[in-house]
Amino acid sequence: MPTPKTYRMLALVPAAALLAAGCTAMGGNDDGGGDGTVTLSFANSYTTGHPHTRCGIQAVADTINGQDLGVEIETFPNSQLGGDTERFTSLMAGDVDMDVQGSSALASSYAPIGVLDMAYAFDGPDQLFEFFDSDAAERLRNEFAKETGARILDVWFFGMRHFTANKAIRKPADLEGLRMRYPDSPIYLENAKAVGASATAVAFEEVYLALQQGIIDGQENPVPTIAEKSFDEVQSHVSLSGHQTGSQLIVINEDSWRQLSGEQQDALRQAVHETRAQNRQCIEDEERKILDEWRRNGTMTVVEDVDRQAFAQRAEDYFKRTLSGEQLELYRSVRGSAG
Repeated sequence: MPTPKTYRMLALVPAAALLAAGCTAMGGNDDGGGDGTVTLSFANSYTTGHPHTRCGIQAVADTINGQDLGVEIETFPNSQLGGDTERFTSLMAGDVDMDVQGSSALASSYAPIGVLDMAYAFDGPDQLFEFFDSDAAERLRNEFAKETGARILDVWFFGMRHFTANKAIRKPADLEGLRMRYPDSPIYLENAKAVGASATAVAFEEVYLALQQGIIDGQENPVPTIAEKSFDEVQSHVSLSGHQTGSQLIVINEDSWRQLSGEQQDALRQAVHETRAQNRQCIEDEERKILDEWRRNGTMTVVEDVDRQAFAQRAEDYFKRTLSGEQLELYRSVRGSAG
């Protein structure tokens, strides 16, 4: 099977463009005899129309490429360089330079970081950003780098995750008897237990058909994702549970990072950080637009009177009872940062 590096090369045609592009940061210079520009690949799993692509990855690339820094970012959306697990493995190996990953996916390489994706760990994006700028998060990033050889540059808001089903879900008891789709990830499956859901693991690409055929009764995702994948065609209710403050971490291979000059590092870090607010605004604007449209045309019933406190208390009780060691310490630190 072709490696992510192979996909990357196939994506950059014609062949002459490969030579003109020079090497990646792993090479340290322009082996193609060009102008010495360092080229970084920036991969992700989103379509070109997703807010994370339009207002995140591409915005960073445009900012860096628009400066005379000797660095060029090439973007590879829509899983061109492989799925999430494959891409991060390639990043650790140095075949991909930069990536956007959820902490639950990264937890397979460094378990404590999965806490960031736990149900009701954060009260919303404000707390997420405040925590990520704290000393506790700095320690987490340093430990993650030691374990994986990947540096976390910053965090972006992915959106609040909500339930959809063919009925309203206002309290934990409403989940009884429902087969709810969750990603096949240890963190997400624990999240299901924490809020009282019966989880059924279904591949993301198969969710629409599984809902249509009644294999599952509901699922959970941010509103822009629900709309993008047309789940509103096969579900009647979206319940605004906000049970997870979705986040995405921007990671870079440590060797790629070290090949950059101090000025280049500062510019890249600043571009990723400053895009954080723009990306959040884009996500939230999209969510409001979609919800307004659903309310207006009756595509979905928008359930707003969800007892989030009941869900959140159940989740906190569950995690304090089941977590241990570094994960429990980090979870308590996160919850302690709530306003």
